[in-house]
Amino acid sequence: MASFTFLLAIFIIAITAFIIRAFYVILQSGKPLERTDAKPLSTLVVLGSGGHTAEMLNLLSALHKNRLMPRFYVAAATDSMSLIKARVLENSLNEKSGIPVGETAKFIQIYRSREVGQSYMTSIGTTLIAIAHAFLIMIRLRPHVILCDGPGTCIPLCIIAFLFKVLGIRWSSIFYIESIARVKRLSLSGFLLYELKIADQFFVQWPQLQRKYARAQYVGCLM
Repeated sequence: MASFTFLLAIFIIAITAFIIRAFYVILQSGKPLERTDAKPLSTLVVLGSGGHTAEMLNLLSALHKNRLMPRFYVAAATDSMSLIKARVLENSLNEKSGIPVGETAKFIQIYRSREVGQSYMTSIGTTLIAIAHAFLIMIRLRPHVILCDGPGTCIPLCIIAFLFKVLGIRWSSIFYIESIARVKRLSLSGFLLYELKIADQFFVQWPQLQRKYARAQYVGCLM
């Protein structure tokens, strides 16, 4: 009985410490990385089919790419076209710099939680597989920065990144840019990351969205 009480006390202390740490992480959300040097920041770029990839690559081409490297491009296992487009971008960038693509970028496929039209019942198993795969990717890469703009693929990656912050494994700054297609309401991915306060910086491309979601930052059209 005494050993059970001791274990219960340890469990309660651990849960309490986890909750306090989680609140601390949320309060620190939005603050810049504490980097006093100019070293590159490893960056995870989450791509999605259709317009998501076009928006992300367009945004990435305008950023300080020498600061964001190496870049790890992640797309769903059923979405090979997005990684092909990312390779084209990286080839064009590296032609100018003369640096081999393999030194600046990696291309990774990840299991999707749910395919279009898949039943919610069968998606339970695929979601668990996707979370496990996302965990393996995150524990291997542990990026400083995560860039995403709406594909559901980003959800398990961002949740695991948040847990890594709480556990002190890696502090990854999550930047979420809502798709330009979202004019009046957030996508499901955006809604979850906004409401759960997982994203460090949350950007929208329409002023009416910023008025509706106070913590979002309006940046105008990025396309």
